[in-house]
Amino acid sequence: MTASNPRAEPGAPAHRRAIRSFALRAGRMGPGQARALEELGPRYVLPYRAEPLDAASVFGRRAPLVMEIGFGMGDATAALAAASPDTDFLGIEVHPPGVGALLKRIGERGLGNVRIVQHDAVEVLEHMLAPASLAGVLLFFPDPWHKARHAKRRLVQAPFVRLIASRLASGARLHVATDWQPYADQILEVLAAEPLLANTTRDWSERPADRPLTKFEQRGLGLGHAVRDLVFVRR
Repeated sequence: MTASNPRAEPGAPAHRRAIRSFALRAGRMGPGQARALEELGPRYVLPYRAEPLDAASVFGRRAPLVMEIGFGMGDATAALAAASPDTDFLGIEVHPPGVGALLKRIGERGLGNVRIVQHDAVEVLEHMLAPASLAGVLLFFPDPWHKARHAKRRLVQAPFVRLIASRLASGARLHVATDWQPYADQILEVLAAEPLLANTTRDWSERPADRPLTKFEQRGLGLGHAVRDLVFVRR
């Protein structure tokens, strides 16, 4: 990913092709996920519209809104929503198996404080979320694009971070976690360079108690991968 206009005002939309929050990949949907998508999708999956989201209407209340970008199979999302019933969660994921998996968890756990948008997070941030409307943004284990020649495809680049920061309310938190040290170094550099954000520690954070330990992370730890948490707040 490349910056299309590094001199743009904070939060100004990057060029449409400058940032993309996902890479297309194949995935197999199980019968439980497919059933959840069919039965629960109409209630919990919001259509993408290039207009501001009325969160109070969608959730039926006014509550802090936290956005999770790329929730994978939704295990962390469901755990966070169950542990924080007074917070609303907007999960962004483009891959149908992940959407179906989270819907299945929503149904099993009776979670009324989760909604999903199956669309590119960049466009959701640009068009569906107003400035200073988010109480937090979560980005857990984004694709690290291990090969050096692919590093430009990494999601955490300056224009994307600037866009996220513009949607955070004052004091709201941006929490990123990765188990790939070269990416962690890049993320720290990019976040530290964003004037709208302040690090809550000198560099890395201890894993916050409210971040669930996912199966993906447990596998990485078993392989000896060090997990880095970075927690910044909106000035």
